[in-house]
Amino acid sequence: MFFRLMRRTQQDVGFTVVSNAPHPSLCLTLNGCTQLGRRCVCRVLKQTRGEILLASKNMDLHILDHRLRVTSISKNGLVNFTHPLIKLIFLRNRTRCKFFSLTETPENYTVVLDEEGFKELQPSEHLQVESSIWLPLNVVSNGNISSSSQAVGVTKIAKSVIAPLAQQHVSVFMLSTYQTDFILVREKDLSVVISTLEEEFNIYREVEGESVPVCCQDVSNGLQKNGKEAIQPTVHPVLIPQNQFCVMSLDPDTLPSIAITLIDVLFYSSSPKEDTQSSPSKDLDCIKFFSFSLIDGYISLVMDTEAQRQFPADLLFTSSSGELWRMVRIGGQPLGFDECGIVAQISQPLADSDISAYYISTFSFDHALVPEEDIVSVMDMLQHQRKEAATN
Repeated sequence: MFFRLMRRTQQDVGFTVVSNAPHPSLCLTLNGCTQLGRRCVCRVLKQTRGEILLASKNMDLHILDHRLRVTSISKNGLVNFTHPLIKLIFLRNRTRCKFFSLTETPENYTVVLDEEGFKELQPSEHLQVESSIWLPLNVVSNGNISSSSQAVGVTKIAKSVIAPLAQQHVSVFMLSTYQTDFILVREKDLSVVISTLEEEFNIYREVEGESVPVCCQDVSNGLQKNGKEAIQPTVHPVLIPQNQFCVMSLDPDTLPSIAITLIDVLFYSSSPKEDTQSSPSKDLDCIKFFSFSLIDGYISLVMDTEAQRQFPADLLFTSSSGELWRMVRIGGQPLGFDECGIVAQISQPLADSDISAYYISTFSFDHALVPEEDIVSVMDMLQHQRKEAATN
């Protein structure tokens, strides 16, 4: 499972023990991060019939062994799903679900889960299901790059992954966690993804726990890049609430210790708002946002500081700097799943400015988290971007 832990591998992080943490061996903090977006000096130089000349590449792209569904549960329908959701969160030994993420926003609950977990959700008028099967991709260093103290998160893959896929009309659904960043692509787009990224990355597909090298010819049968004419993406309005957010993790063995608090925060902290869907772009001082992910045994939590205060301080851990994050919420109306380039239009300017960012897509809107000290620069950058779009 080494490829899922790029934020906590020895090459990418310094070892800093967080005070009062129950398992210091798990509390590794991000003192440096591999340069994910740097181009390789060496590429595949030539390919002839029966002969492939390989050259080393700096980064590996892993297609993980999960087939995912993206769903939405309405706020007033949550009561119909509390039992299966609690089972998926706390009783993972009773389900074969290995990939589970639940994110609450003012509009709804977005649930991303594998096919085994999806079986736990019964059809309902309160459950919306995006029709596609999604595959999670994960980018990691293969050890050929030295550490640096540059930006982390989706910023590192903006130019090497996000932008090229947008140019090829591949829609992506992002899920950043404490441990790593997952890029979800539709299963039907996989051949285009591989042909687009194969020059930049060594590509592997996880099969029953083994990483199997993938060649473009293995999946595309001659299909090359999309070839569609690039369409200028819509520049969506953004909302920057006043909340301060934390990105944290938790030892899975201590999950029962916070069960009551977690259930209260997820299911009872607020009542459904009847007017949220009618005015999603309303200028809010603060916004309800809480994300819990349990993926291959690793837990990630994203919450604001008000929610954080409800949890025992000695059980949650984050980087030693205790950094706080501000949110940029993208979209005035629900974004849908077919538009390409939404992530790119946010992540590329951040990459140009070397600003770190976590990025979490949900059923209706997208959300980027940037360091609090950079929020003024980000606001200026986004304002300039929208002025340029208005004049073009």
